[in-house]
Amino acid sequence: MRQTLKHLMTLPTLLAGIMMITGSGWADEDRYITVASTTSTENSGLLAEVLPKFTAETGIEVRVIALGTGQAIRVARNGDADVLLVHHTPSEEQFVADGFGVKRYPVMHNDFVIVGPSSDPAGINEMANAALALARIAETKAAFASRGDDSGTHKKELSMWQAAEINPAGASGTWYRETGSGMGATLNAASGMNAYALSDRATWVRFGNKGDLVLHVEGDRRLFNPYGVILVNAEKHPHVKSDDGQKFIDWLVGEPGQNAIAAYRIQGQPAFFPDMIVE
Repeated sequence: MRQTLKHLMTLPTLLAGIMMITGSGWADEDRYITVASTTSTENSGLLAEVLPKFTAETGIEVRVIALGTGQAIRVARNGDADVLLVHHTPSEEQFVADGFGVKRYPVMHNDFVIVGPSSDPAGINEMANAALALARIAETKAAFASRGDDSGTHKKELSMWQAAEINPAGASGTWYRETGSGMGATLNAASGMNAYALSDRATWVRFGNKGDLVLHVEGDRRLFNPYGVILVNAEKHPHVKSDDGQKFIDWLVGEPGQNAIAAYRIQGQPAFFPDMIVE
């Protein structure tokens, strides 16, 4: 039986993060796997597009717990998922090194962008250096909405503040606002406050409540955003559905899954780019 998640989060938070996806084809109601993944894969619409194709081919339902990367990793460490699909490579590698994951497979990538009000009070539009852009936001005390949730996006944001040699924690609650929420909710907060924010590109493109927000900074190589998938180690948690979990991973990094990822578009734009070579 799966261990309880009470110590990780409140029940409403967990329920808000759970998304059940069943393929349009045949599915065995008793055959399913649980995947701990990120809000960005959900908010972007990718999972709703790709996972039903896997179910239609295999009859295996995929049940997704969509959280920030940090929370998703904790869920998997506790044995409450069969597969982990997140986007913070150092944390993923540590998960495997600690024996909780079998192997990390690269799946796909896109990038992060900095968005903000069109009036651009910090004057960062079209800057090529994301760290310098954040430094200018801090210098001008322009409003910035941070996820503040230990997600992969939040970890990337913190690394960029570090590159700028700035610790925004001291400004928490003033110009620096931590939402403790997923990407979509944080963009909603940024839109409401006319604040800057760091977002994965796919969620930003699909986000429908942009208001006065526009894209200001992109293209810095440090904003690269890779995703990896890992089977939870049955040696740690014997109840893990290793066979079906590995079947899902093999499908995702194989030709069918990689083609499905490559085919997904948002407003005609590719949302993610597959990492494995498709023959």
